[in-house]
Amino acid sequence: MLNMADNFLNQITMYRLVLYYLAFLLIVAIALGTVGWLPYHPISLAGSALILLAACWITNMIFAHVFEAQTNVESAYITALILALIITPPLFTNFSGSIPFLIWVSVWAMASKYMFAIGKKHIFNPAAFAVALTAASIDQSASWWIGTLSMMPFVIIGGLLVVKKILRSGLVFGFLTGAMVSILGFAMLRGSNLLAIAGKSLFESPLLFFAFIMITEPLTTPPTKKLQVLYGTLVGLLFAPAVHVGSLYFTPELALLAGNIFSYAVSPKRKHVLRLKEKINTATDTWDFIFHPDKKVAFRPGQYMEWTLGHARPDNRGNRRYFTVASSPTEKEVRLGIKFYPHSSSFKKSLMALDPGDTISASQLAGDFVLPTDKTKKLVFIAGGIGVTPFRSIVKYLLDANEKRQITVLYSNKTPADIAYKDVFDEAEKQLAIKTVYAITDGGTVPPSWRARLGFITPRMIAEEVPDYKERFFYISGPHAMVVAFKKTLRNMGIPRKRIKTDFFPGFV
Repeated sequence: MLNMADNFLNQITMYRLVLYYLAFLLIVAIALGTVGWLPYHPISLAGSALILLAACWITNMIFAHVFEAQTNVESAYITALILALIITPPLFTNFSGSIPFLIWVSVWAMASKYMFAIGKKHIFNPAAFAVALTAASIDQSASWWIGTLSMMPFVIIGGLLVVKKILRSGLVFGFLTGAMVSILGFAMLRGSNLLAIAGKSLFESPLLFFAFIMITEPLTTPPTKKLQVLYGTLVGLLFAPAVHVGSLYFTPELALLAGNIFSYAVSPKRKHVLRLKEKINTATDTWDFIFHPDKKVAFRPGQYMEWTLGHARPDNRGNRRYFTVASSPTEKEVRLGIKFYPHSSSFKKSLMALDPGDTISASQLAGDFVLPTDKTKKLVFIAGGIGVTPFRSIVKYLLDANEKRQITVLYSNKTPADIAYKDVFDEAEKQLAIKTVYAITDGGTVPPSWRARLGFITPRMIAEEVPDYKERFFYISGPHAMVVAFKKTLRNMGIPRKRIKTDFFPGFV
């Protein structure tokens, strides 16, 4: 069962998973309403969701056309379903009277992504912005009805899958900790039963749905894990209903909007449009895409961005991907290294079909997979296949900056023909004494001049190639299964968890 869940998560994008999860919650709510376990008529639930979906889709398409922005239909659908799950469904007997409000809240949710954006990057969570605005302007807001006991098992099961997929457990933990500290702190001052309050907060409120879906929205989340934990904790502290500034009491949406402002202040500000210069075949089924950015992209070697490529009939993996930037900040162009598989996604097929001059957009620069500030730390880079891209970025930067570090690279591939960026690593060995060992797992002829080993990277190989491995810090990048396996291997070799850093690299499909 766990393997099936892992396979499912590996074959689906984060946005598509969230979309399916929200749709599943709506279907469950309709079923519970049918049997009387929820106080909402199933037709009202379905009808309000359809109106919100249609209104968000139409409005998003209009704004995207006016602002000449690449649109993502998944994003509009996700916002619509969130609104359907937090705004009380209209009474069945007065359904038509609620239609104008549903359309109005949809319009403002989509408008927030375009009208309240700086450098083409929106600041606020669209659903939270819309319900906060309607509450202030027409006194109609969200009840967050999803936070009911009957819905909670389904919220938790799907929510945990989402958090596992997006690797945001630290963010969610920070939010839940801050929220419970705030909620129980106020309860203690009132002399309330803390155990009862904790139970109600977790299982009879929107707290967990908020943690799994609202707080983790990628485009309004800070770029590094430490900032994400701080962001989550801040929003959590403001989440308690008793928190107020004067006569203004915080609601879940206001708490999130306050956090969004903090996130924007500490995050990269721009959304980039990049124009393809050329494609280069760097290894078997592996291509580098070289782009001219509209403006210089400021990043640290090893970080990743979210890439959006609009194309017709996207498959269930959507039109957005996270890819590590393979180029160095010292290079004028932006480089992506992409591995193509026999059944590649529609995104990758469309990427390969790009001609010089065609464009792609990139935003949400993030990632902690960067060099330590202490230059005396000794490092080992372990790469599997196209997981080598962050190491290409880092090593190229060190070459251009003529900065010496004690680094050993262990680079695993099936055959010699699968190796990418050998020219960069060879130059780094000459200029900076950065040692690279190529592990070839499926055989093949290896030139005698190469520093190569046949077979998988094993504890014995690590000990032989890196005798002082217990003094080193390890960076691992590659397919998820490989990263998990090497973390376990290194822990068994006595490497402390704090000396192991892994890359968030969900761009293999």
